[in-house]
Parts: sequence; C-alpha cells; structure tokens
Amino acid sequence: MPSADLPTSHPRYLSLLTRERIVAGVARGVTSLHGLIAHGRGEAFDYLLGERTHPFAEGAIAAAAAALRAARHPVISVNGNACALAATELVALANTCGAALEVNIFHTSPAREQAIRDMLRECGAPRVLLPSQTHAIEHIDHNRKWVHPEGIFIADVVCVPLEDGDRCQALVDNGKVVITIDLNPLSRTARTAHITIVDNLTRCLPLLVDAAAKADPAASSNWNNRAALAAAEQAIRQPRLA
Repeated sequence: MPSADLPTSHPRYLSLLTRERIVAGVARGVTSLHGLIAHGRGEAFDYLLGERTHPFAEGAIAAAAAALRAARHPVISVNGNACALAATELVALANTCGAALEVNIFHTSPAREQAIRDMLRECGAPRVLLPSQTHAIEHIDHNRKWVHPEGIFIADVVCVPLEDGDRCQALVDNGKVVITIDLNPLSRTARTAHITIVDNLTRCLPLLVDAAAKADPAASSNWNNRAALAAAEQAIRQPRLA
C-alpha cells in the first residue's frame, strides 16, 4: 500500500509509514535488502517499549545533544536505513551541531553510497562525505574501516544511528566518543557506545535536534550509560497484559 493511501486512523499508521519509507529506500537504491531484516528486528523491540520515548531515552538525548555541541569535530555516520527513515532530520541535526555527514555502509556499493549522498543533498545537506580508499580506522577488518580524511578519521564525537556492534567497538577503540540510537538495549552497539538512545530513530531525532539547538556547549555531563540501559531493559521486561 503506497504511503499516500495509508489512513491516519489506522492503529498501526506510524509503523506502516515507517515500513513504507524503508521499502521506498530499497527501491531507490539507498537501503539494502538486508536492511529490511534489521528494521523488523528493531520494530519488535519498539513494540516491547510501548512505542514511546521513555525518560531514559530523554536523558540520553540531552547527553547526546550536549556532547555533539561540545565536540570539536562532530560527525554523523549515515547508513542506508538511517537515510531512508530520517534523511531530513539527520541533515537538520548536522546543521544544528555543525557536524559533518559521512556515508558508511556494511554491504559495500559505490552506487548505494552515491544514492545515500544524493538523498541527503536533496534534503538540504550542503556537503556529504564518502569513504576514501586512503584513510582507515583501526581495529576493524572489513570495508567499513574506510573513512573520509576530513570526517570520521579526525572526528572526536561520532553519532552512529542503527550501527553494527563491531564498528561501534572499533570507533571507541580509535578514541572516538560514540553516540548511537538503538532500540535493543542488549545489543553490542548499545553496550559499547558511550551514549545510547534506546528509542525509535524517527521518534527521537526531532527531539535530539531540538535539544541540540538549546544545549550549552560548555555544560559538563556525567552520563551513566549502564544505568540507562538497565532502565531500558527493565521497561522491556514489564508485563503488558492484565
């Protein structure tokens, strides 16, 4: 069903609309077929979270906004799913924080990298960086090690929505402060990142943009990611039937 035909009264309207964005991303060459599987897994966790933004996510959003604003060279890493779901919001976040946008995908494809860049540019990004074949981060063996010399390679803070665990660990091992958005508080990514926003990407990004616009770059933060993940896990484990 095309998104234009989805009735807003449908109880699953937002979920169906999000699925349509992912499917459209595949048709456009932005998202891989493998990304459909990853999206379905995340959607299952969103069900368990009650499809709402919890206080632990709100706290992580505030911490992430402060970290991005305080960064010397922040970068937002964009894969196919993130672009298909929230290209406009990612561009808005980059503009608000003065961050660079850099494409990085697991299933390597120059055509798909270009498609992601084109979509971000259409949404207002003045510049989108692509991986080079000259600069790489350490502690990772596959193609995702390749980065742009003016982007992730020199970044101090990297926001990586919907990230793979091994690359998240590699970014941390390379001395980057890592912010991620992940609906699964038990994932390697969630547990490896310094700040994990356990929330739906499309739901939390507008909140993150607003928080970044108001954040004080000089403010210090004592964010406890372990405690936030524990709160998220507890929320998932809460019985939902009477």
